[in-house]
Amino acid sequence: MAEKKTGKTAAKTSKPVKTAKTAKTTKAAKPVRTTKTVRKTKAAKPARTTKTVVAAPESPLSIDIDAYSPPQIARRLDAVTGVKAKDSAINTFLLGINAGAFIALGAQFATLVISDSGLHAGLTAVVGAIVFCLGLIMVVVGGAELFTGNCMIFIGYMEKRITTKKIFDHWTISLIGNFVGSLLVVFCVYKAQQFSFYDYVVGGKALLIANKKVNLTFTNAFAKAVLCNAMVCMAVWVCFSARNVADKVMTLIFPIGGFVASGFEHLVANMYFIPMGIILKSKPEVVAAAEKMAGKTLDFSNLTWKGFFVINQFPVFIGNVVGGIVLAGLAFWFIYLRPKLNFSFTIKEDFKK
Repeated sequence: MAEKKTGKTAAKTSKPVKTAKTAKTTKAAKPVRTTKTVRKTKAAKPARTTKTVVAAPESPLSIDIDAYSPPQIARRLDAVTGVKAKDSAINTFLLGINAGAFIALGAQFATLVISDSGLHAGLTAVVGAIVFCLGLIMVVVGGAELFTGNCMIFIGYMEKRITTKKIFDHWTISLIGNFVGSLLVVFCVYKAQQFSFYDYVVGGKALLIANKKVNLTFTNAFAKAVLCNAMVCMAVWVCFSARNVADKVMTLIFPIGGFVASGFEHLVANMYFIPMGIILKSKPEVVAAAEKMAGKTLDFSNLTWKGFFVINQFPVFIGNVVGGIVLAGLAFWFIYLRPKLNFSFTIKEDFKK
């Protein structure tokens, strides 16, 4: 009996009833709420963030489509100067060739259009001026380096974006490239025999244009060149106010058309007009057509390479530089980017009360 009691006692003591409760407690203590937390975390996943990302492109409504203001234009030209200062010499030269070729193409286009116009002389000049804008449009859109337009980078020079040596190197290399590009177009147009169009009328008009340019006085050529590049640089200025290509094209027409119709002298355009005339004066058919259009016998004694460089290019070069740097680059820098000067005055009292 004692053994049975002992066995019962042992059995009672060995029953882990409370342990089972403990196990239940452990089960109850399992992170059930953790599961809920996980669910909350899933619910908190950035579903709304995705909606926010989709809604973000509503910002284009705030895009400014208006033209840049004059102070902004000055700062943009200043920044462009810094970019040009980093260009290599070969890159500047190649882009200069492009610019010379583009201007020459615009010049030959204008010659073709006005060669046999039955309009009034003023209207004929306007039509030719508008089609000449083809050259400047290609220069701007193509990013070419035109010497006359590059006078505007004097703004960046005044802001110390480019050194004196670098700006002179840039001008020199781009000018040489402009001359090479112009002569390439002269050669191609001559070989294409465009001068023979309309019974040599086109060639006759080209010869008249060239002969007129080498018979200007120094003062006349210089004054026309100053006005010309002031308008060219003004075209560059207005072009920098545009935000797209269409705006740039429209802004170029009136300033460029204005200087061409007014008969002003452009250094790079003359690199096409005069060499073409020098070549064509050896063609009897072209000379006969030119004299028929002029109604008199013409003197071509100044239409030589000496006349080209000395009579025309020298004064026109000086005039274009003055018009571009002084009337445009320096003037706009002084108005919009010059350092602000603060003056203070102290008045000394002679007599104290």
